[in-house]
Amino acid sequence: METNIRFTHKTLVEKCKTGHSSSQYQLYSLYVDAMYNIGMRMLGSKEDAEDVVQDSFVDAFKNLSKFKYESTFGAWLKRIVINKSINHLKAKRILAVPMEDHEYHLKEEINEEPIAAVDIKKVKAGMAQLPNGYKQIMNLYLIEGYDHKEISEILDISTATSKSQYHRAKKKLVEIINEL
Repeated sequence: METNIRFTHKTLVEKCKTGHSSSQYQLYSLYVDAMYNIGMRMLGSKEDAEDVVQDSFVDAFKNLSKFKYESTFGAWLKRIVINKSINHLKAKRILAVPMEDHEYHLKEEINEEPIAAVDIKKVKAGMAQLPNGYKQIMNLYLIEGYDHKEISEILDISTATSKSQYHRAKKKLVEIINEL
């Protein structure tokens, strides 16, 4: 019998829906570290990440009746954490790097030079030095795996803006890494 991944931890989720507190704790224990890592990548602050993760779990447990197994519980919770992180950044007025009055139309760079193997520590250090707007786009696209259409919906920007911000962020990251 083949198991559908969307129903991972279904028993725990269903017990949580009935208010079973030890099941809530088990579900929390399974996902807290991964959600904290997402919060840290998005926010860059331990305290902010902890707050957002706690708020996300509270919201998730309050709204479990809305969870219909259209995705895994982890994916649903991840979306909550990302949305709360973005709202937290918006509240702090840390938005995507502003665009000029016109949008850039990016073309595929056919003759890009191959990038040499880079030390992961340099990449992490470079990511930490990126402006917050660039870091946000890089995290959503490269780390979290969202495409530009999804990013545009999450951040309430155009798809072209998402693509150009990503292109600029990538270029800036390469510059930073080369200086390290």
